[in-house]
Amino acid sequence: MLSVELHVHSELSYDGRDPVDLILEQAEGIGLDAIAITDHDEIDASLEAAERASEYGLVGVPGMEISSKAGHILGLGLEEPVPPGLSYESTIERIHAQDGLVVIPHPFQESRHGVMARISRDELSEGDAIEVYNSRLLTGRANRQAERFAQSRGLPMTAGSDAHISEMVGQAVTRVDADDRSVDAILEAIREGKTSVEGKRTPWHISFRQAAGGVRRRFRNGVVGLFR
Repeated sequence: MLSVELHVHSELSYDGRDPVDLILEQAEGIGLDAIAITDHDEIDASLEAAERASEYGLVGVPGMEISSKAGHILGLGLEEPVPPGLSYESTIERIHAQDGLVVIPHPFQESRHGVMARISRDELSEGDAIEVYNSRLLTGRANRQAERFAQSRGLPMTAGSDAHISEMVGQAVTRVDADDRSVDAILEAIREGKTSVEGKRTPWHISFRQAAGGVRRRFRNGVVGLFR
């Protein structure tokens, strides 16, 4: 079983803080096997991490968190960016056109651009996997809703720290029963539902600090748009 972190933000995200090397150092230090940097509507840091991950004994999964019109969607295994602002269906199509994996993160957290506020449950099932544990939680209710939904539809389940600072990388991980240590094997195992999830809450004071820092960087960088 591989320990995989599938939801991390670098300084390339408007609300992230740290560069690729600090994130990879943290992932190596806590014993992860693989990591995906999934910046908001940006892919360059993730591609850099995928290239450099082997220096840290890791598998680097390229990806990004895409701001669709319905909300946030993770695309994993990408080589090129998927543009923001597309419909839910078109975003998924663009990911699949690259043979990428669609993971729907924090779907029931409307305040964090979860898609369930704008799509049906049948549409949610169009994702390849559902993030059922996101460590940036307040009560855990949205995570429980996501897990119940995934179980009811027989959908693969993942976890992610949603870390915006390197210290929080690994707060939530997906255990993946992959055939080997490669991007393709990891993504295929997730598609087949060969996963289990574990995680712990990001401390509230850190979540609030991350959010506040994100707001400051957002205005400093002139970031606009409903889902960014």
